[in-house]
Amino acid sequence: MTQSTPIALVTGAAMAKPDPESHLLVAALARRGIAAELVPWDGDRDWTSYRLVVVRTPWDYFARLGEFLDWARRTSALVDFVNPFAVIDWNSHKAYLRELSSAGIATVPTLWLAPGETDSAARVAERGWDEVVVKPAVSIGAIGALRAKLSDPACVRHIEELASQGDVMVQPFVPSVAAVGEVSLVYFGGVFSHAICKRPAPGDFRVQDMYGGTVHAHQPSEAELALAERALGCVPLPTTYARVDLVEVDARPALMEIELIEPELFLGASSAAPERFADVLVQRCAGGRAGEG
Repeated sequence: MTQSTPIALVTGAAMAKPDPESHLLVAALARRGIAAELVPWDGDRDWTSYRLVVVRTPWDYFARLGEFLDWARRTSALVDFVNPFAVIDWNSHKAYLRELSSAGIATVPTLWLAPGETDSAARVAERGWDEVVVKPAVSIGAIGALRAKLSDPACVRHIEELASQGDVMVQPFVPSVAAVGEVSLVYFGGVFSHAICKRPAPGDFRVQDMYGGTVHAHQPSEAELALAERALGCVPLPTTYARVDLVEVDARPALMEIELIEPELFLGASSAAPERFADVLVQRCAGGRAGEG
């Protein structure tokens, strides 16, 4: 199959770390006769020149969320665009976890604090959590996250600082994250592809590689697969790519996040993963919807 107009794989101009995997997808698409190029979302670009725009690694979007969502809304109206704007908008603020919890999806317990709350520390104390993780509701890669004892004045200051800027999530520290890590299940066109386990560096709680985290092979359990698929069933529209992050809470899997905007998909963890993703995009270019309605 030959495709004269390339696929745009959307990235960011300012990246917290190098993109470790998009070259694998570019190569897999090239083997299918389709050109793809990495393009910053905020570049001066005629997006209608592309057959398909795939939001992949815009790892700077959270710092300019309003601009990014405006760009995604405009561009998705002009060209075939994945994941759909409605999904990206829904996934851009972690309040979607509140919605999923209300729908009966097992999630990590979370206290939500609105901007400027003056009694935030008291509300957290009411939960009886000794050690907590505090993080902004709009962020990526554990940026802005703090693990601390609630009795530590630095914890209270961090809550207040984040609450002065936007919505805040406070969760009890989940010991299994440090002990066994966090599981990521990756889906292409709604179909499970592969899974990995991310483990933090000794003494840390952040599983991302920029903090010393490591990636390991993982065979998901039936319970993990069932929870991931239930969670994906709550997403506003079907997805072309998705990553579901799970942790163990009270000896059962619980949802940490669904990543539908710019997830690292760990394409290097499985030789078949870039091929599966490329096949879904080829189907999209050929006029299929690859799982999307």
